[in-house]
Order: sequence, then C-alpha cells, then structure tokens
Amino acid sequence: MPNMYESAGYETYGEAAFPNGIEAQLPVQGSIPRGYVPFDIENSTAGYDLAKATLNSPLDSTHVDLNRGKELYDIYCGICHGNKGNGQGNLVKREKILGIPSYDDAGRAINAGSIYHTIYYGKNAMGSYANQLNEEERWQVVSYVLKLKADLEK
Repeated sequence: MPNMYESAGYETYGEAAFPNGIEAQLPVQGSIPRGYVPFDIENSTAGYDLAKATLNSPLDSTHVDLNRGKELYDIYCGICHGNKGNGQGNLVKREKILGIPSYDDAGRAINAGSIYHTIYYGKNAMGSYANQLNEEERWQVVSYVLKLKADLEK
C-alpha cells in the first residue's frame, strides 16, 4: 500500500476534481455566509425612502449601549462627521472632504432607518460600512447618531 506513505500530490487547478473541470466552485444559489444577515431593502433612492419610512431599530432600551456606539462612531464616523455630529471632523477641518452636513440640519430629517441604510450602502461620497460593522454594531452606531442629533437640537 504505497499510497499510505507516498501520497499523490495534486497541483492546484491541475486535475479535474469536479465533473465540470472547475475546482473553484461558486457557493450554492441562495446560500448565506455564516454570521451574515441579509438586508432586503435595495440600494436606491426608493430603498432609502422605504428604509426611512419603515425601518426601526431591533434594539430595545436595555440593549442600546451608547458607550459602545460612541467607540464605533469615533472609529468609523467621527473623522468626517465630527465627534459632535456637526460635520466638523478632522478631514473636513483639513479640507480633505467638503460638504459634510450637521445631523441637525433641518433639510436632512434623518431617522433610524435612513441612518442604517446610509451606513449599510453609503451615500454620495460616503462609502458603505457594511463590511466593517456587523448588524448589531450598525444599530449601536445608529442609536449614538440619534443621541448626537438630539444633543445638537437642544
């Protein structure tokens, strides 16, 4: 039984292990990666409006952790939006990015659904943070942004 001590070496993509001859197979249609939660609202203006009208935070008051939300906000958002949410982050002050509005701007009228949609897909010059923040972390940031908005409106 020489195969027990002299194993056959296979070259990457060398021999056909699957009937179609392709070793790097795509995931099965409809499969979802472990730990991933699908977001059913599309990335469009209509999707943004739908999220704004219908999407609410699944976190109740006992699960909202504003300290954790602040930590995540400071890491991912504060550099542009500012630590107070007034649109005066370091990149704005250095004029690297311009046009970041304050959370209390009357024309914005942001709410939990619109904030979550923007974090998930991005908007205008802001990119998506869906890969950096999991669903629960995104909702913690949403809660913290709403707190900043309330603080600015005082």
